[in-house]
Amino acid sequence: MKNTKKSTISATALAVALLGVGSAGAWADQLAQQPPAPPPPGAAPPAGAPPAPGQAAAAPAPAAPAAPTSPLIGPSITGPLTIQLPPPKYTLGPLGDVYVDGIGSGLGMWQNNPFPGNRSWQPDLSNGQLFAQKTDGIFQFYAQAGAYSIASLGSTYLSASTATFGYHAPAIANVPLNGDLWGWFPVGYAKIAPIDNLSILGGKLPTLIGAEYTFSFQNINIERGLLWNQEPAISKGGQLNYTWGPAAFSLSFNDGFDSGVYNWLTGAVTYTINSANTFEFTAGGNLGSTNINTLRTPLLQNNSQIYNLIYTYNSDPWIIQPYFQATHVPTNKGIGITSSASTFGGAILANYNVGSGINLGGRAEYIGTSGNNNLLYGPGSGAFSLTFTPTYQWSYYFARAEFSWVKGHVTPGDGMGPNLNGNSQTRVMVETGILF
Repeated sequence: MKNTKKSTISATALAVALLGVGSAGAWADQLAQQPPAPPPPGAAPPAGAPPAPGQAAAAPAPAAPAAPTSPLIGPSITGPLTIQLPPPKYTLGPLGDVYVDGIGSGLGMWQNNPFPGNRSWQPDLSNGQLFAQKTDGIFQFYAQAGAYSIASLGSTYLSASTATFGYHAPAIANVPLNGDLWGWFPVGYAKIAPIDNLSILGGKLPTLIGAEYTFSFQNINIERGLLWNQEPAISKGGQLNYTWGPAAFSLSFNDGFDSGVYNWLTGAVTYTINSANTFEFTAGGNLGSTNINTLRTPLLQNNSQIYNLIYTYNSDPWIIQPYFQATHVPTNKGIGITSSASTFGGAILANYNVGSGINLGGRAEYIGTSGNNNLLYGPGSGAFSLTFTPTYQWSYYFARAEFSWVKGHVTPGDGMGPNLNGNSQTRVMVETGILF
């Protein structure tokens, strides 16, 4: 599910076959003190980069920064937060060396126009997760377990108890929100890497789609954006990764928005122009029809097609990442979609490294919709957002603050706020913890 937003999602379905072409996501060592932005979640890394969660390692680029002897598989982190190396390592019999690290963090939030089930003031656990991984040999694995909350712009805040365990889940627009998102074990997969530039993985995989990751610590901003709400986040399935020179290819057959129905195909192609510039094209869609409508599997989005074009500039002190996104939900009267609907939008993500552990991050984005179905705040709705996130990290400890503002064109009854009639929302957040 990436659609934690207020989704008054009617019916949907689709038939689509797709390919990925393009490139982006500058990605040197994601765990370096100031890491370049990695490619979108789940994509194979460009040449010279360590592998993203579950991906094949690309061919080394000239003058690439030194990496650990066994680069970590995950979690992928865009920055500015970093995991301190080397992580704790344990030798576990026939498994060999296994690295174990994690994060513990909490947040405080104030918001106006809270959605039903939310409060104006909210303290919470944002992350309490451990990561275990084997990073060498033909057989490897990655496992991520623990609690997490989900904060995305202009949508219902999902507390750690709701997101992880389904407790006290609110009901919104007749969409059943009971049940958790991905449970206490959100990501985990086995990886087979017979050669350096090829890998095959299977399990609960991070998506190939989009430029933002699922959990707060992985991104420039604490909250995920408006475009993220239209994208799958975690899918069960299999994935093939292959790198050839400066190009990296990923292809996945999976269950889309974690529906349990295996009928989605997603792909990504990343091209590394040089150490500072990459392009990526990603695409995905439902090859069949899935009549499921839950918190993590919204009906319309799970029966959609989605396309991203992403450019990343990464040269210290800047990370600048503009990207464009389009989605389409075809007519499918069999599951209640009587007419098609679409979204289109763009965002700019940026981070400036001031030095001495201080970074300034920001995001600006716009999304619009067309058609008679509700993909945002009612048929034909649109929204604009601004986010500013200063961050400080010293060794394992980090602290950051955030101001965000969303302004939308909404249909009364499908908007923001306790009565779903509001057209704007402001949030102020702080997050602090340790990342080890």
